[in-house]
Amino acid sequence: MANTKKPWFSLVFLSAVGASGALLLSACGQGSPAASGPASSDTPSSAPMSSAPSAASSAPSSASSAPSGGTAPVEKPPADNGLCKAGDVSLSLGGGDAGAGSEYRSLLIKNTSGKPCTIQGFPGVSYVGGENGTQIGPAAERDGTKGAPVKLAPGQAAAADVQFAQVRNFDPGVCKPTQVKGLRVYLPQETASKFVPLDGLGCAGTSIPGKQLGVKTVHKA
Repeated sequence: MANTKKPWFSLVFLSAVGASGALLLSACGQGSPAASGPASSDTPSSAPMSSAPSAASSAPSSASSAPSGGTAPVEKPPADNGLCKAGDVSLSLGGGDAGAGSEYRSLLIKNTSGKPCTIQGFPGVSYVGGENGTQIGPAAERDGTKGAPVKLAPGQAAAADVQFAQVRNFDPGVCKPTQVKGLRVYLPQETASKFVPLDGLGCAGTSIPGKQLGVKTVHKA
């Protein structure tokens, strides 16, 4: 009958093999979590993702904070320049002298307002007639140079010398004499006119050899 007992060193060897196998399995089981580490590092962290939108969103806010160019500034009304206006004065014709086919009279400009005003330069003067103030012939031509400013206190007056040509000295066919009712006068640098009554004749023709009216610069009365 064969001996069935195994030698003692065989049992030791098998025990050692079993123990080393268990250690190997244990080592393999511990390697699984280590392998999962790099996989989780591929996922982006929340900090970089949140910082990028924050920078992008700050750009529109800075653009919206820039002042809008669509709103125009409020304009202030123009200041009073101190010039005499049509409503500040009264006009009249003073006495005059005759000579060389013309009559010369002073156009008196009196400050009737309650404040000082200044006048400088040449008034605009023309004949008017008819029922609607139609201008008769050419307006007065300027004679001489522009004078210095004249400041008028309330109640004070300035004057401008006006030349009236003798209409009958012109050829009637060229002059076309027409009845006038007065003068339309514009103060220097003014767009509103005033009327000065004056009966007489004016030339409705525009090709007379000379001038029917002349005016000099304003001066102190």
